[in-house]
Amino acid sequence: ELCVTRQIITAIKTATRQKHIPLNTYISLSKPIYEEESDRTLLDTVVGITITDPESLVIGKEEVKKIESAINSVLSELELEVLNSYLDGKSYQEIACDLDREAKSIDNALQRVKRKLEKCLNIK
Repeated sequence: ELCVTRQIITAIKTATRQKHIPLNTYISLSKPIYEEESDRTLLDTVVGITITDPESLVIGKEEVKKIESAINSVLSELELEVLNSYLDGKSYQEIACDLDREAKSIDNALQRVKRKLEKCLNIK
């Protein structure tokens, strides 16, 4: 009887402990941000290492401007709109609805964007 009583008390104590809450309610960093057709994960949005060296900051900003100008000169207006919407995490259907286009048109535009950016930025 004493053993049973103590087992019941132990079971109640362990059930009400807060010890395992972090493990039971965790959010995976590799989970997609949006459910539909999203390649972006929570890990992608976590802030990386901050650069405090002024020279590195200036060089980084110049490189970003150079890449942005190259992108703007290579991509069409539709491709830019599709790319920006896609980078904002929108699904193909959401982008298609916003731009009043078919989802296949959005897919084709993104494929052209990838091809053009690979050529422009020499990505292999």
